[in-house]
Amino acid sequence: MSLIPSFFGNRRSSVFDPFSLDVWDPFKDFPFSSPSSLSTRSSETSAFVNTRIDWKETPEAHVFKADVPGLKKEEVKVEVEDDRVLQISGERNVEKEDKKDTWHRVERSSGKFMRRFRLPENAKMDQIKASMENGVLTVTIPKLEVKKPDVKSIEISG
Repeated sequence: MSLIPSFFGNRRSSVFDPFSLDVWDPFKDFPFSSPSSLSTRSSETSAFVNTRIDWKETPEAHVFKADVPGLKKEEVKVEVEDDRVLQISGERNVEKEDKKDTWHRVERSSGKFMRRFRLPENAKMDQIKASMENGVLTVTIPKLEVKKPDVKSIEISG
């Protein structure tokens, strides 16, 4: 077993592999009955963790790109709270289970996700735009134009 992760795929999953992408959940098979149980939280956490978001700053704007595959735009919320906090949230619903089906592996996460970002002072909060295409949510926040200081030449006498 290699101690160096493979960056080119062909990954093995093992409890003993420190670079394994599979996370063991010790509470997975426990029958908790309350709605706020650990088993419910683990599925919500996995969806939360798997929501990948990039934030880049261009000369004109702050651009956020979130991977939300399989979600419709109605299932994703983009909100601004407390003036400068961008919140992206949504929910992936669990696929309806047919008792005749035999599941061999379940890897797609489901549950609620939420990510929050404090925006800098140069963000134009009243001009935020969001669009969604091919499972990628793009949020664009224009930046305030930086006013260049007026420079006045002073003639030196003498």
